[in-house]
Amino acid sequence: MLSTMMNVPLTTAAILRHGERVNATARVRTLGPDGSVRSGTFADVGRRSAQLAHALLAIGVRGDERVATLMWNNQEHVEAYCAVPSMGAVLHTLNPRLTPEQLIYIARHADDQVVLVDGTLSPLLAAILPHLERVHTVVVTGGVDLTPLQRDGVNVVGYEDFLQGHPERFDWPEIDELSAAAMCYTSGTTGNPKGVAYSHRSTYLHSMAACAADGLSVTGDDAILAIVPMFHANAWGLVYAALMAGADLVMPDRFLQAEPLVKLIARERPTIAGAVPTIWSDVLHHLQAHPGQDISSLKLVACGGSAVPVHLMRAFQENHGVTIVQAWGMTETSPLAAIARPPASVSESEHWALRATQGRPVAGVEVRLVDDAGRELPHDGESVGEIQVRGPWITGSYVGDEDPEKFDDGWLRTGDVGRIDERSFITLTDRAKDVIKSGGEWISSVELELLLAGHPDVLEATVIGVPDEKWQERPLAVVVLRDGATVDPRQLRDFLDGKVAKWWLPERWSFVREVPKTSVGKFDKKVLRSQHSAGALLVVNI
Repeated sequence: MLSTMMNVPLTTAAILRHGERVNATARVRTLGPDGSVRSGTFADVGRRSAQLAHALLAIGVRGDERVATLMWNNQEHVEAYCAVPSMGAVLHTLNPRLTPEQLIYIARHADDQVVLVDGTLSPLLAAILPHLERVHTVVVTGGVDLTPLQRDGVNVVGYEDFLQGHPERFDWPEIDELSAAAMCYTSGTTGNPKGVAYSHRSTYLHSMAACAADGLSVTGDDAILAIVPMFHANAWGLVYAALMAGADLVMPDRFLQAEPLVKLIARERPTIAGAVPTIWSDVLHHLQAHPGQDISSLKLVACGGSAVPVHLMRAFQENHGVTIVQAWGMTETSPLAAIARPPASVSESEHWALRATQGRPVAGVEVRLVDDAGRELPHDGESVGEIQVRGPWITGSYVGDEDPEKFDDGWLRTGDVGRIDERSFITLTDRAKDVIKSGGEWISSVELELLLAGHPDVLEATVIGVPDEKWQERPLAVVVLRDGATVDPRQLRDFLDGKVAKWWLPERWSFVREVPKTSVGKFDKKVLRSQHSAGALLVVNI
């Protein structure tokens, strides 16, 4: 075959080299606890990333060993994003919102051997560290007391001390672009969490898609406010997109409440932002309660994780001049798969109708609609089936877990049910599995049901998702008590407390004589949802 093209691998090292050289003066700006903002250039990030890579090499990190991060959105985490995969290791982001049991499972499953941890999260790591037998080094940011993390066989060191004395240049190796650069885990809504490995090639191409005009239109004139956590599907690719385009990164660290975010926007003037709808709902309520604050620098807000209410988008557009666009994807899609950008030629009513959809696939992602029998359905806006996707940044398998039902002849079965119109706009109508999405995070109805069934006074229990003004969806626990039992909702909630993450705990409870069942004896959640919608369930709020 005749070819005249250079075979240059698409890797994170290539993104880093471009960022630190071509975009050297772009900055990472991180919010501090006192409201101040510290700043480092992309050139600084390049130098410190080289030092981090040398330090990791010095403690024996070789090949594709996993280096975990338990960190917030800040410059040190950006340095880990750059150094770890570029040296040939695999970056594994840990989600501090998970339960200790889930974190232990994930860290052990990933075979994490080094953990970079934010000082504010060191108590969480200290609690689970005795169960992570393979971890030999813990690196702590923030200059905090390291004593609680001390364990036999574990080297605990401060981040700046870890970097100290190492060279500021690193000869980044030539890496197979198909090898793993990073790992994220699903939320484990059915069974244990599943690991998704992002390759260097997929990361590079996903970054290009984010920068593209039909993606997030990132340029060197932008500043990106990365509110979406860096442990959540690699911050939706915003970090690498910024390095590639030369856009500043504005990092809120752990301060994700409306007040500090609004102050940060007013001060640092970001032009692009990304976060789940719950964040923007809180920001809107704060702006309504404190008028006169200026967020007009934002020209585009990517919003996803759960459906974005049209009234929220209209309120920002009409009152603040901020355009919120709905983006759709999942951990398995890196995550950007589609974005809701209506054509300029449509009417205003159609414009808002299309803004309410999950959008059209970005270039590189293919989408199809499949019925229960595996037949492909037409994109006519009426046929309903499962959404399936494929593309260069869509996972083809899970790490160390066989799940053949999730993949169909080279396509990822998303588990989302919906329709696709003639222009390829996707509208989700239901979920194939009964999981609950609250504030952009998954809650497992099955896990809550199993735990409730373990209470001595509970005969049957099921959980469904119901609409919530703030969180979009929250769990409603439907319970059948044993004869003579008098347990109340607060006691059941206390029973769950400590067994699941705090934000999983239901506020809504309904006690019934019998849970409706299907012909094969399964709980019929469709009937329960209909009863709830019709007001036929007596719901107690606590």
